[in-house]
Amino acid sequence: MLAAIDGVLAGAFLLADDVRPEAGSVLRQLREAGVERIVLATGDRIELAESLQSFLGLDSVAAELKPEDKTRIVEAERSAGPVMMVGDGVNDAPALAAADVGVAMGARGAAASSEAADVVILVDRLDRLVSAIRIAHRSRGIALQSVYMGMALSAAGMIAAAFGYLTPVQGALLQEAIDVVAILNALRALGDPMSRWRKTTRLAHAELLKLETEHGALMDVVDEIRHTSARIQQLPEEEVRNQLARLDALLRQRLLPHERWDDEELYPRLRRQAGAPDALAGMSRTHMEIQRQVHSLTSLRQALGEHGPSPAQRYEIQRLLHGLEAITRLHFAQELEIYRSLEDE
Repeated sequence: MLAAIDGVLAGAFLLADDVRPEAGSVLRQLREAGVERIVLATGDRIELAESLQSFLGLDSVAAELKPEDKTRIVEAERSAGPVMMVGDGVNDAPALAAADVGVAMGARGAAASSEAADVVILVDRLDRLVSAIRIAHRSRGIALQSVYMGMALSAAGMIAAAFGYLTPVQGALLQEAIDVVAILNALRALGDPMSRWRKTTRLAHAELLKLETEHGALMDVVDEIRHTSARIQQLPEEEVRNQLARLDALLRQRLLPHERWDDEELYPRLRRQAGAPDALAGMSRTHMEIQRQVHSLTSLRQALGEHGPSPAQRYEIQRLLHGLEAITRLHFAQELEIYRSLEDE
């Protein structure tokens, strides 16, 4: 938005929707909790939705939707299993009502969405959704355990009574004791669902060397980012296209697969060892930012006109490459420092 005073340009404003800072961690934990498919249904522009898909690692996106379109998506996704819909706007209300489980963000959301939902989260934080799912899983498990245990003990008592090993009074007292045991077991649901025995997280020396070697092998990719950004202003138009295409392919063939392996294989294992589901969440957030930067580079490269990049496009590409190089180098340094601190002595 441009602002003018008496016809003279006075300033410019850039308005944007920020992704919730906890979004990446929440989506990862949802998948770890058993959610197999995550779909973004939004009324925003398709370009924004596609950038979010690259940024957040969503399974699918649907953009420029009306309320009835969101309802149709919920109905279509139901063929793959139960559907949970999370929303906070008036346009989300029909989809929230149509989903198997509708969850409304009630802190700053519309009243209509809260009324249509099955569950209302009273604080404006998505991570409470993960906490609710964990509590529900744990509570259901404890409840079923209490039911099965009570039924098994009651059945054993009835068999003993049928063979004359228990008198009626003894049987009645035993049943009361069984009920007390089942109730006491069910009361465990009031405890902290995250409390558990904590393990020490360690990396074997050989594994540490392997990770350091992988980072060292990727430094030529980072150097290529720097070399491209340094030459982008002087390269001929056709050479700019070729150089960006080579760099884009290099990033997608070598850098991004390494980052995905860290996030999908190494980090989950370290979290399980530590018994802390949020461990390394900041590092996962950096992976998301690297993926977003690479996606933006691809978009800029594809947007080049037939006459080559304009001065503004060259500047934007150079700015993006500077940022990508800086965040990648910093991320590698942070990872190596963390890995060395975890080395098993």
